[in-house]
Amino acid sequence: MAFFILYRRTALKASYTKVVHNGDMSVETRTVRQSVSLPAKTATQVRSMAKSRRLSTARMLVELIENGIDAEKRKQQEFFDLAERFRNETDPIETKRLGDQLGRLVFGG
Repeated sequence: MAFFILYRRTALKASYTKVVHNGDMSVETRTVRQSVSLPAKTATQVRSMAKSRRLSTARMLVELIENGIDAEKRKQQEFFDLAERFRNETDPIETKRLGDQLGRLVFGG
């Protein structure tokens, strides 16, 4: 448990409690309350997905965000791998193909 009560003292019907953090709580286990506004269509989709998976809407949002972060990291790694292959390629035809592929990754298409 990351929090503990240091002391509790009662004085004239008032009680005082001091809670002290002992530093055990890692960054991964901490939660931050974040408010976001979603378009109505997106909110409906999230609620529907949560219901079908028997999750709360908040938990569904967390999973979707985590999946999106993972996908973005994979996309970035794919780009760096492709850029490295492009830099090291000596065949002009393959260099052009890799350059076109890089262009599609950067600019879409």
